[in-house]
Amino acid sequence: MAIFNLTRRAFVASTAMTLSLGSPAFADGDQVVDSIHFLIPGGAGGGWDGTARGTGEALTKSGLVGKASYENMSGGGGGKAIGYLIENANSNHGTLMVNSTPIVIRSLTGVFPQSFRDLTLVAGTIGDYAALVVDADGPIQDVNGLIEAFNADPNGTAVGGGSVPGGMDHLVAAMVFQAAGADPVAMKYVPYDGGGATMAGLLSGEVQAVSTGFSEAVELAKAGEVRIIGVTAEERVPAYEDAPTMVEQGNDTTFVNWRGFFAAPGLPDDKLVVYQDAIAKMYDTPEWVEVRDRNGWVDIHNPGDDFRTFLENQEQVIGDLMRKLGFL
Repeated sequence: MAIFNLTRRAFVASTAMTLSLGSPAFADGDQVVDSIHFLIPGGAGGGWDGTARGTGEALTKSGLVGKASYENMSGGGGGKAIGYLIENANSNHGTLMVNSTPIVIRSLTGVFPQSFRDLTLVAGTIGDYAALVVDADGPIQDVNGLIEAFNADPNGTAVGGGSVPGGMDHLVAAMVFQAAGADPVAMKYVPYDGGGATMAGLLSGEVQAVSTGFSEAVELAKAGEVRIIGVTAEERVPAYEDAPTMVEQGNDTTFVNWRGFFAAPGLPDDKLVVYQDAIAKMYDTPEWVEVRDRNGWVDIHNPGDDFRTFLENQEQVIGDLMRKLGFL
């Protein structure tokens, strides 16, 4: 069930740039933006948090942005931050909010009333594969072992995630279960606020597996705290090649989650242009390459109208999938 291959192809088609480790950092005279305040709709340690802070790191260290600040605003499945950005639009012209596939999913399911159409679209920036993760010291060794445990004891085999029920982490796990012939609706899903809380739930034994972004699990896997039992990439990811793909285990699930940035509605065109310019130039810096490779991200660059076209396409694809799985 290679769902989202269409989405992945859209990523690849939209990314036709060559990066070089030898590219020089930008000098102070090449600074594009004085400062950016990053609004993060979830808790510390999650994919949104890592994307905002990694992007800010690359932009400031390369000299493209003078300084960056960060604010975590959890609540409402991301809706609290979206509502804040819209309600305080005139005072938030220096703010970029990070978001990802969940802004599409949660709008479709009515978790919050807004959609991406209510915001200024700045740019899609990166892609992050999804992963299923277990306790490194636990009995489950691979994806097939997780499915076997579920089939033997559905109520005692819970999967955690950093999204609301019916959200992206839930949806990815359901895709894997369905591809394995297990009932995705019967899967017990436990939601947490952000990646940090999700991993804590796994290590405490509250859940037996976690559906999360690959980048959120890499460092914990390298430290021996968790085992990544499957990645939704078509091939093993260079950032951590010990992690097997779903496909190589006979589970035909591939998926990549975009992440990008939005601004308040009514953002002046000149401000939008400089934000987009800074992000575009970021890709040519060694500081970005270091951040990207450290996290195992995939480069995406969908600015402005291209971003809107992509999101409208994803809304259709995801909506069809969620109806098929019974989430809509």
